[in-house]
Amino acid sequence: MHLSLLIQERFLDSSVYRQAGSIGLYSPVMNEVQTELVARRCLADGKRLAYPRVEGETLGFVEVFGSVQMAPGAFGILEPTGERSIPCAELDLLVVPGVAFDLVGNRLGYGKGFYDRALAVRLPGLERVGFAYEFQVVEQLPAAAHDCRLTRLVTELRTLRFP
Repeated sequence: MHLSLLIQERFLDSSVYRQAGSIGLYSPVMNEVQTELVARRCLADGKRLAYPRVEGETLGFVEVFGSVQMAPGAFGILEPTGERSIPCAELDLLVVPGVAFDLVGNRLGYGKGFYDRALAVRLPGLERVGFAYEFQVVEQLPAAAHDCRLTRLVTELRTLRFP
């Protein structure tokens, strides 16, 4: 829990957070980096906050105004219950979970491909930020030409920026 707080605080102190008006955030599962502090700060700072909801084989992003609008959805992951969709093109920043990350911005997810399909749209200007514990960062992961890399990775020790 302490490392999750360090990661979230590092992100909240960044210019990329300050400049974003609308943020997509994940609901953590298992031992992923927590995101509650970021969610509370987004709402307090008047930013638009959206969480993903599984819609068939894709992710839709739905605006939330507090944690009471979340309920277990696909795979038991908390999802927004509201109906106010935000097109991915309207997000300034998307925080992305993962199992492993590398030093050039690739990520490895849980194998269902939901985030890969969401990121495949390749929206110019969309900041794609991974949250990871330092032990999840490896030198290099296998990647395909169609994979969309992150623009930043935030760990408890550092923030990596990728071109």
